[in-house]
Amino acid sequence: MNDLSQASYLKQRDRIEHYFDRTAADTWARLTSTAPVSGIRATVRAGRDRMRTTLLSWMPEDLSGLRLLDAGCGTGALSIEAARRGADVVAIDLSPTLVGLARERAPEQLGRGRIEFRSGDMLDSGLGEFDIVVGMDSLIHYQPADVVRVLSGFAMRTHRQILFTFPPRNLALAAMITIGRLFPRSDRAPFIAPVAADRLRRLIQQAPGLADFSIGRTLKISSGFYTSQALELVRAT
Repeated sequence: MNDLSQASYLKQRDRIEHYFDRTAADTWARLTSTAPVSGIRATVRAGRDRMRTTLLSWMPEDLSGLRLLDAGCGTGALSIEAARRGADVVAIDLSPTLVGLARERAPEQLGRGRIEFRSGDMLDSGLGEFDIVVGMDSLIHYQPADVVRVLSGFAMRTHRQILFTFPPRNLALAAMITIGRLFPRSDRAPFIAPVAADRLRRLIQQAPGLADFSIGRTLKISSGFYTSQALELVRAT
């Protein structure tokens, strides 16, 4: 990233860290558990469960011998499932609180795989190289240009697949964002940055750092107050 884009990324990253680690950690701990939640949050929980299942279905069933980065792991549900299928997972999140919860929730026995939990920046080059990188709802708060720069950063150290989600621009999502701004400020998540799917595809295809990757599968999931679209990038063989 150049200095300007780096500053943009870091500024939004700090906002996200503050929200998930201080403002909403308890809310997300409950949302990602089996505890009863409100009707609105139940739709978000159901949508996230469907999205996680979708991303896992796009990976090989047997992940033995593969190294996977769960970028923005939250409370670790995807990391746990990937490890159970044999992956060597690095699960990283900006929020130390959520990473601590993920570590507590991880079972002692993960079968063939293992998980290394870390708190920090998903673009840290010290994390090493991976076969698969997954960013489930971890890029939705960044502007499209920053999303592509993050993907380009992943591409430099990814051998097979990059799977990520983005908020697709449409009237329904715009309405939900408007309604969300009516909630008390303390309950609001950082601003979501919707982008038209066609525009994001063009940005990806034009990015020099993603020249070795082609666009694969995509799927939009809508569940009440949850709307997100998955996209697969596959390294050319």
